[in-house]
Amino acid sequence: MNQLNELDYGTPAKQSEKSVVLEIDGVSVEVAAGTSVMRAAAEAGINVPKLCATDSLEPFGSCRLCLVEIDGKKGYPASCTTPCESGMKVKTQTPKLADIRRGVMELYISDHPLDCLTCPTNGNCELQDMAGVTGLREVRYGYDGENHLKMKKDESNPYFTYDPSKCIVCNRCVRACEETQGTFALTIDGRGFESRVSAGQMDSFMESECVSCGACVQACPTATLTEKTVIMMGQAEHSKITTCAYCGVGCSLKAEMKGNEVVRMVPHKNGQANHGHACVKGRFAWGYATHKDRITKPMIRSKITDPWREVSWDEALTYAASEFRRIQAKHGKDSIGGITSSRCTNEETYLVQKLVRAAFGNNNVDTCARVCHSPTGYGLKQTLGESAGTQTFDSVMKSDVIMVIGANPVAAHPVFASQMKRRLRQGAKLIVIDPRTTEMVKSPHVQADYHLKLRPGTNVALITALAHVILAEGLQKEDFVAERCDQKSYADWKEFVLRPENSPEMMADIIGVPADQLRGAARLFATAGNGAIYYGLGVTEHAQGSTMVIGIANLAMATGNVGREGVGVNPLRGQNNVQGSCDMGSFPHELPGYRHVSDSTVRGAFEQAWGVTLSPEPGLRIPNMFDAAMDGSFMGLYCEGEDIVQSDPNTQHVTAALAAMECIVVQDLFLNETAKYAHVFLPGSSFLEKDGTFTNAERRISRVRKVMPAKGGKSDWEVTVALSEALGYPMNYQHPSQIMDEIAALTPTFRGVSYAKLEKLGSIQWPCNDAAPDGTPIMHVHQFVRGKGKFINTQYFATDEKVTPKFPLILTTGRILSQYNVGAQTRRTENVEWHSEDRLEIHPHDAEDRGIKEDDWVGIESRAGQTVLRATVTERVQPGVVYTTFHFPESGANVITTDNSDWATNCPEYKVTAVQVMPVSQPSAWQKQFSRFTEQQLKLLQGQAGHAAEAAVTK
Repeated sequence: MNQLNELDYGTPAKQSEKSVVLEIDGVSVEVAAGTSVMRAAAEAGINVPKLCATDSLEPFGSCRLCLVEIDGKKGYPASCTTPCESGMKVKTQTPKLADIRRGVMELYISDHPLDCLTCPTNGNCELQDMAGVTGLREVRYGYDGENHLKMKKDESNPYFTYDPSKCIVCNRCVRACEETQGTFALTIDGRGFESRVSAGQMDSFMESECVSCGACVQACPTATLTEKTVIMMGQAEHSKITTCAYCGVGCSLKAEMKGNEVVRMVPHKNGQANHGHACVKGRFAWGYATHKDRITKPMIRSKITDPWREVSWDEALTYAASEFRRIQAKHGKDSIGGITSSRCTNEETYLVQKLVRAAFGNNNVDTCARVCHSPTGYGLKQTLGESAGTQTFDSVMKSDVIMVIGANPVAAHPVFASQMKRRLRQGAKLIVIDPRTTEMVKSPHVQADYHLKLRPGTNVALITALAHVILAEGLQKEDFVAERCDQKSYADWKEFVLRPENSPEMMADIIGVPADQLRGAARLFATAGNGAIYYGLGVTEHAQGSTMVIGIANLAMATGNVGREGVGVNPLRGQNNVQGSCDMGSFPHELPGYRHVSDSTVRGAFEQAWGVTLSPEPGLRIPNMFDAAMDGSFMGLYCEGEDIVQSDPNTQHVTAALAAMECIVVQDLFLNETAKYAHVFLPGSSFLEKDGTFTNAERRISRVRKVMPAKGGKSDWEVTVALSEALGYPMNYQHPSQIMDEIAALTPTFRGVSYAKLEKLGSIQWPCNDAAPDGTPIMHVHQFVRGKGKFINTQYFATDEKVTPKFPLILTTGRILSQYNVGAQTRRTENVEWHSEDRLEIHPHDAEDRGIKEDDWVGIESRAGQTVLRATVTERVQPGVVYTTFHFPESGANVITTDNSDWATNCPEYKVTAVQVMPVSQPSAWQKQFSRFTEQQLKLLQGQAGHAAEAAVTK
């Protein structure tokens, strides 16, 4: 997979049922109608010189290098902006064209530093290449007149340098910022000779609206915009294509390497989820993989107040296995369990659940998807018959109206957000349902037609009110419902929805949104054409999370918006492999493929393949594990790649449960918050150190490829295999491809998946089986997976988490662009320059009532606990609502979230916590204890005695 240099066709491909035939340099060429002459030539193996053109951007026609001669046409048209016509005869190489091109290149070079031998892009510079291609051998114009050679570099961005002295004003970076990213942060300042690229109003890149996605760097044909890693390390020698380990978009990236060191990560232009784009995290924030905090040696200790002791892999694994067996002998077979990670590969996750079921002998396995998207699995399974989103990301380009509920793609799924915004700029309508004014509500050339700024916790009331309008006004698609859906459930649902108490007028006071806005949004969604719904954790992380997912599915079915391009129900998965971790059987009641452990036929297939008898009883969910630990019946935990102390609600309850356990085995990159309570630490491997697959939010399975040796000596899958061996249950795999073969053999939706097919197709969207050998981009095309779509009533119940005079505000949580999840990765990169702490957003009215000003320290107290953050006073939140992120452990965002959870899945209610906010002058008691405990654990990591740690743990 060494693809260091990819062919650039100059202009984007065109899709057309018509084709045209023309002649280029005597060669007959057939291309789709609308194709540029430049691209037609490239497809025929004829490369026309170019500088301002690249196939990721629409043609611009400014550099004048790509001029051609066309029989019957005057002058020398630019091949990038000239569409092919049938019968055209084109010449790309004539003496006159060569003379013109040399003259153009001479002018470019006359105002360009001649420092090629010391330039960081030497050998990978299009300007340098074109000087050679055009045969430029001398420059007649000296540097005596005006030039730009002394212009000062902008080094403000931590990841790339802007050197205006090398800018040829080709506009590619500006166009990339507009067309690819959609931020519109760059412009051309000045006119004629004075023109240069500018970030904002001549701001530095860090002061501007630039989001550091790297599209401008990728587009630049010179050394004007260059990664600092390239400046420091030089040009890469080889590359491998892999998949980003951040959000659920699943961007395909090229790791460009020098030996075993990454020089840079470049978005792969043929990536089927990202089409050559990336964000600041995937493009630049990979340095955590070689960070000094990485723990690369196995460690053990008897108590968490003991110093860590580095040991061999054999000793660590033998110790962990013996402790697990000791605990089971003492407390019973069900006294231990495991937690899989949505940051790990499908193969690794599959092995952990297999370890728990086959080697531990129980079903006590759960995953972090429990705390984010488990209601998606339940709600979509009940209504549509499959626990996954219905579309491919590209489907959004056929949408006429887009509804975004409880999600901020700009911050959490930025590459998909860029694609969505592209469609909105083309004219699609937008409805945003969110208690906060997110970047989706208004950004350059994008504005929501409706922003339903509801009260947190009233999602279900809102979705039912929207359905009421649609049914009351006869806007539903009765023909779709009659053909595709269960009629009895539809009749029951229709009767329920049309009750007067579900009307917008009756619901408006509960929801906090005027009835006319609810009616307008409902009409727009039902009548604008193809309607697509995209939702995030603002839907699922509620006491009625599953009910809301059901309500979304109801709405999509009633309006006929399922089963084709441009429509659908689309959960935006937060982490890179949330979908995959669910697919692989990480829940205590389900085997891989979402099949219940009580199904004897399914269980029999696994028993035969695994050579063991499996328990038919569902195991413990994560919250049940904590409760059982507190009552002394759950005493051992294997936690791979997950930081439950920071990510799970009610932190103090979590830490109390962990402190009560007798053996916790953590497998991770760093001594995270959970590892501070561990007795065995097994070094994990980053995505750069492993082979496997991730499954993104569109069910797309993509390859992860090992580009460097594992720092700890073992990839994560090898660690699980070794632990299973130590427990007396051998797993005989030599490569992750064999694990995928087993997954495919045992899981109907993966039946046709193999590494060989992934190499051939690039990626596959499941289901992939005999019925769909190349995968399934769009689900439920002819019928729903369950047969007839099922409508389910969505009665609104107010959350138990009520505001009171003591706790008068509602806290809700979310993410920010530069940081990711618990921050273990991004906090160890330069991304902290954008976001170095979690802040509390508070409305100016609420701030004034409390005497709070910008940057003040404020205490946030809930029924569960108290923490302290700095305030950001902003109208992005509505009065009565405050907001924070959870990327920094010392913030203690989950110290104040409660144990409330979804009725069906135990997904925590992170989005609704009643709090009081007041000015303070010192950290909270929890934060002080956290600091003491962390300091002691770091000392114990260095092998220092732990007398003081005993007090820090028990205090």
